[in-house]
Amino acid sequence: MVPDFITSLPHQIRQWVTPNTRAFFGDRQPRLWLVSLLVGIAVSGAAILFRELIGVVQLLWLDNNSEFVISAARNVPWYYIVLAPMAGGLIVGIMLEKLMPLRRTLSVADVIEARALTGRKLGLRDGLMSAIITIISLGSGASAGREGPVIHLGATLANGAARRSGLPGWSNRTLMGAGVAAAISASFNAPVAGVLFAHEVILGHYALRSFVPIVIASSGAAVIARLWFGETVAFDVPAYHVASYWEFPAFALLGLVSAIVAVAFQFSLFSADFLARKITLPLWLRPVIGGFLIGSMGVFLPHILGVGYEATDLALWGRLPLMLMLVLIVAKTIATAITLASRFGGGIFSPALYLGAMTGGAYGIIAGNIFPELASSQALYSILGMGAVAGAVLGAPLSTTLIVFELTGGYELSIALLLTVAMAHGINQAIHGHSYFQWQLEMRGLFVHTGPHRTVIRNVKVMDFMTVLSVDEEPEQYDKEQGAPSLLPTDTLDTALRTFDSGGHSRLPVVDVTDPEKIIGWAEQIRALEHFNRRLIDASEEEHRSV
Repeated sequence: MVPDFITSLPHQIRQWVTPNTRAFFGDRQPRLWLVSLLVGIAVSGAAILFRELIGVVQLLWLDNNSEFVISAARNVPWYYIVLAPMAGGLIVGIMLEKLMPLRRTLSVADVIEARALTGRKLGLRDGLMSAIITIISLGSGASAGREGPVIHLGATLANGAARRSGLPGWSNRTLMGAGVAAAISASFNAPVAGVLFAHEVILGHYALRSFVPIVIASSGAAVIARLWFGETVAFDVPAYHVASYWEFPAFALLGLVSAIVAVAFQFSLFSADFLARKITLPLWLRPVIGGFLIGSMGVFLPHILGVGYEATDLALWGRLPLMLMLVLIVAKTIATAITLASRFGGGIFSPALYLGAMTGGAYGIIAGNIFPELASSQALYSILGMGAVAGAVLGAPLSTTLIVFELTGGYELSIALLLTVAMAHGINQAIHGHSYFQWQLEMRGLFVHTGPHRTVIRNVKVMDFMTVLSVDEEPEQYDKEQGAPSLLPTDTLDTALRTFDSGGHSRLPVVDVTDPEKIIGWAEQIRALEHFNRRLIDASEEEHRSV
């Protein structure tokens, strides 16, 4: 006779499996996985095209489409180096004025903003125009990075796919993360770092149900990119090893030095942007003047032109003298600040890696002269510096550590790199308290690092929860003499809740922006609180659900 527990086993298994399977198919996960794969392939293709087109623009004045900008610049007349950024700046200025509503290119901060403001779309046209402007900027010698604009382009393509996929609302942000992961994966040949960057910087959480789609997109992008560019890592580094465990205090000190460089770099970007806003100039002329300044610097220091991968590679191989690296830390900081303040397109990831490599390389030379028997190779210190400065600037210590691992193939230095990056990130937070992206968002009134409640309360508007008067209802007039305050439809949830609380009101009139005596609807305190709670619950579910 068969025991009862064996006969009941199939039923128990069905009870365990059925709810999970229903949830899996109910959330349309198979379709999400397929769309994620398609997004990864599309973004990888866009990243490859983006990179190749930068080379095409560069070919027009350097007669070279590779990343060896320093070598190529030495073989052209000096006035080419001055005129190319100016010509590129003129085209960029005209495009910004005529084609970009925000009068600037779009970046990683815009992706984070779109994720934080649920329902905010990333316009495909603006994303493509921003990418084209950045191609012209970097191809003509502007001193910035290409990865940030590719990340925005990847998120834009993913956002467009999400709107047409018929998937649940929560999956839109997951697909955005998938587009970002694919962009990192294709740009750096770093699929693992792409996955972590999407979670750490864009989504701001590690929900398990977002993990698989993002991995699928990142893996698909990496395969396409490797088929095109090959298996090689971005930087070919010489052999290195940690000479002694007694060096770890020196690695921690390098973290401190890298944090100082990162903070100085960020303050230079902020200061240049603030100064540029104070100067009254036609928009089309700003990149032209910026291009002249960059080109003039490039005549004497071609190392600062473009993305800067050749200079970074030279620092890793120890082929730059100490004084030149110290000069390049200052020059690259100034050149990137001018580039971005002049409204050229570009990001800050490559410049941060550049500054880190120069900082680490210079530090390694000094450490080697002081402690010749204990100090490791300059390559090791350059790699550590890359991770430390970039991690502090981006506010993404974990994903930056993995990016450096995958860029250099340097997994053997894991303990040293983690220590250096952690020190730099911690000191940057102690001094500056922000990453570069957080600063950009706070300039727009968005405080994503303080939690979803702050984002919701500052960005939800009264129009999102008010009861609008129907066309059949008798129009009402607002009389401010009666003592009850009024709200505008554009007031924030924060303003509304404070107004309710200050007067003990449970219901307030919402008046027309153009006619403050005309009531167009009513806002109720209970509905405002319900809307607030519902948004917080949605955010919590997205962060913690596994299926």
